[in-house]
Amino acid sequence: MSEAVAPTAGGRYQGLDLSDVEWAERDLTDARFEDCTATDAQLSAVLMEGARFVNCRFVRCRFAHADLREAVFERCGFADPESHSGPGFAFCRLDQARFAHCDLSFADIDRTNLWSVVFESCNLRGARFHRADFSRAFGAKVVRTAAAFSDCSLELADLSEAKLAGCELVRCSFREADLTNVDLEEADLRGSDFFQALTAGAKLAGADLRDAELSGLDLTALASFSGLKITAAQQHVLLAAMGVDVRPD
Repeated sequence: MSEAVAPTAGGRYQGLDLSDVEWAERDLTDARFEDCTATDAQLSAVLMEGARFVNCRFVRCRFAHADLREAVFERCGFADPESHSGPGFAFCRLDQARFAHCDLSFADIDRTNLWSVVFESCNLRGARFHRADFSRAFGAKVVRTAAAFSDCSLELADLSEAKLAGCELVRCSFREADLTNVDLEEADLRGSDFFQALTAGAKLAGADLRDAELSGLDLTALASFSGLKITAAQQHVLLAAMGVDVRPD
């Protein structure tokens, strides 16, 4: 694509290869993209607030200092199956962004704002959330945390140290994920799978773990678990993980 027809704010684009576009500092506010592709692109300081992407492919792309607030990505692929690498998001703003049915395998999300972000039925296998911020300050003493993950694969993902208190992470797979020192107090974790997840130092006080797979979850290694919600059938799994010999009456 030539510079003369490069995408602009509010534009509508379909079936284009955007790999040669000069993305740096481009204003694409409220633009719409469908069936478009970008390969090896550096999207630095690009403004994509409110933009929408449907059936698009971003292969080996890196977003740095990009503004993606309220952007929507539906059925988009960010992972490169050949190199087994994912996209990079560094120092970006993804507040209130929404990803639905997207492949974000091995994404590297570094020091990025994710307040009220939504991930629906996404593949986040091996994704790394490094110092990702799911909170927003609404005053000198009022800080709120918000995020929603539903029906997502977070197997082998790194969410260590993440602060997700009160957030929704339902029916997600955290198999073999790194959840050390994560704050999930009062979080909704119903139906999720924590098989062999690393949970040392995790805060789970008040969290809802009903119908979750809890094999291997050791309460004694948690930082907090007071008020943890489980079903009667799950108590035997937790007691066994603590070394209690549970026998039938």
